[in-house]
Amino acid sequence: MLSLVGFLTIGVILALLLTNRVAAVVALAGVPVVGGLVAGFTPSEIGDFVGDGLGGVVGVTTMFVFAIVYFGVMRDAGMFDPVIRRIVTFAGNAPVTVCMATTALACAAHLDGAGATTFLITIPAMMPLFDRLGMSRLVLTTCVGLGAGVMNLLPWGGPTARAAAATGVTANELWVPLIPAQVAGVVAVLAVAWFLGRREQRRLTAGSGDIRESETVLADGTPTARPDGKGGSTHVQQDANPAERSAPGSTPVGDEHNETLRRPRLLWFNILLTVAVITCLVVAVAPPELLFLVAAVIALLVNYPGLNRQTARIEAHAKGAMLMATTLLAAGVFLGILEGSGMIDAMASSAAGAIPDGAAPALPLIVGALGVPLSLVFGPDAYYFGVMPVLIGVGEQFGVLGTHIAQASLLGEETVGFPISPLTGSFFLLVGLGGVQIGRHIRHLIGWAWLVSLVMLLVAVATGAVPLWAA
Repeated sequence: MLSLVGFLTIGVILALLLTNRVAAVVALAGVPVVGGLVAGFTPSEIGDFVGDGLGGVVGVTTMFVFAIVYFGVMRDAGMFDPVIRRIVTFAGNAPVTVCMATTALACAAHLDGAGATTFLITIPAMMPLFDRLGMSRLVLTTCVGLGAGVMNLLPWGGPTARAAAATGVTANELWVPLIPAQVAGVVAVLAVAWFLGRREQRRLTAGSGDIRESETVLADGTPTARPDGKGGSTHVQQDANPAERSAPGSTPVGDEHNETLRRPRLLWFNILLTVAVITCLVVAVAPPELLFLVAAVIALLVNYPGLNRQTARIEAHAKGAMLMATTLLAAGVFLGILEGSGMIDAMASSAAGAIPDGAAPALPLIVGALGVPLSLVFGPDAYYFGVMPVLIGVGEQFGVLGTHIAQASLLGEETVGFPISPLTGSFFLLVGLGGVQIGRHIRHLIGWAWLVSLVMLLVAVATGAVPLWAA
């Protein structure tokens, strides 16, 4: 019963998100509450589940709010202007080079294995350039997601650490045989970025495209002028997500070209402050929420002294911050109910038990092939501590090594697949900072992520890291 309700709950949520039927808050908070009631839990019990779930996301929600304010202030002050000018000088107006540079930056930024840090570095830095060239923000989140996903396989990344804990094998032992596959994955994501850049170039040359993807839109729905100077389309998608119109952490269009907000004399101070914040994030000097709270306070005090100026800057970025903060809190409700009710555990057992005995010798291949779509259903903890141990137990009966199942899992499940997984907090950071709708982002990225995962799987099979069939 719990398993069925769990699968139905996730299925309904995904259907609502992918079809843009309701706001993310409604789907993520409303459906699990109904699911809990259907499963027979009392409102009091569901309240306890929700409390536990909210406790797990309050930190990332706080970080998100203050990070939006901080990076918004940095953009207002013009800190990213030199970066944009240098990239434009290097890449010209070539979307191909911009997409490849974005993906490479995400790969480099994810060397610490932290998705939140990667997105906080890459999205605010590259989004102004994408907007200036009229490129799709969905392409931005796809390039960043692919770059971060393929690097999430590193031994100090979350999935590999969890797989090591679940199998009793060191993270390095799991990762080293997969190095050729990971290298192939990096090449594959750069190739995808090249293709997406070429496609964007053709779209921009033709002067067409969906306004929600290619143009910055004012809060009232009015498109701004396109980079080619021909002006925006008169047709506006009225159902566009407000977060796509003015992305969280970005300067509203009315302020973007307001030179009175720029602080060129404080450029190096702002750069040093940002470097200090990111360094402290990487070495874990303090919790991220505290770091961004302090950084936002310092940025406001130095760049915009005075009550009126500071209030204006906070209000300029408050809408995007609240949109994603409420979404993150709703995700906490979703995760709290599914975990507290035991639905996740029941789903894990059901999924493992559904595997036919005849297919058991090919478990590593099956797991590797389905890793990316499984990321939509099982979060990292649920999969690596719930599903994978059961799969290993089934496989051992047929001579399948547990390390092979773990290594196959790492080629997709919450690695390349984590940028499409609503079950991870950093996913909401990616779509929130990028200012794209959750459903549209998943639809745009899932095919490319799955393709990259399959390329990595083929290389892993060719190198013997993942067997085609257990002996």
